[in-house]
Amino acid sequence: MKLGGLIAALAVLAAASAAGAAPASLWVVDKTASAVRFSSSFGGEPFTGVFRRWDADIRFDPANLAGSSVTATIEVASAVTGNPDRDQALPTAAFFVAAAFPKATYRASVFKVVGPNQYQAIGELTLRGVRKPLTLPFRLVITGLQAKMNATVVINRLAFGVGQNEWKATTTLPAPVNVNIVLTARRAR
Repeated sequence: MKLGGLIAALAVLAAASAAGAAPASLWVVDKTASAVRFSSSFGGEPFTGVFRRWDADIRFDPANLAGSSVTATIEVASAVTGNPDRDQALPTAAFFVAAAFPKATYRASVFKVVGPNQYQAIGELTLRGVRKPLTLPFRLVITGLQAKMNATVVINRLAFGVGQNEWKATTTLPAPVNVNIVLTARRAR
């Protein structure tokens, strides 16, 4: 067998063994100790918001990254910022168009270690009917049966069509939106 053929065969075997990995541990999120927040600015004034309704199916084990996966769903109409006008506008066609696309979904099944307690989830975010790759860097500390995770990522809202008509301009509302995820979870027995 030639070297190129041997390398190709090894790559196929590696992919097959990764695909056949046993699922990692299931984690149950404590929603009272967890949050999905976002922040931006409007006319130069910073604001923050939170999604009140979301769910996450997390299977993760640092010793079994090949069997790890996450699927998180966020009900976009549950976004609140404390400003009634903004909160009423977010679910509309100008922003999330929640009537047609009620949920944003993030799925990842590839994970990398990037440092002590530091990881990357490599997956895809679907928002407003648009699916794009998204790498989510996160810090995770597991103590016994409890895990605490913190992640921050910047999302370009315009890449997903969030902000139509006059809201496409970035002079009042910037394109980058910071998303912060803080989770506390318990390993399912």
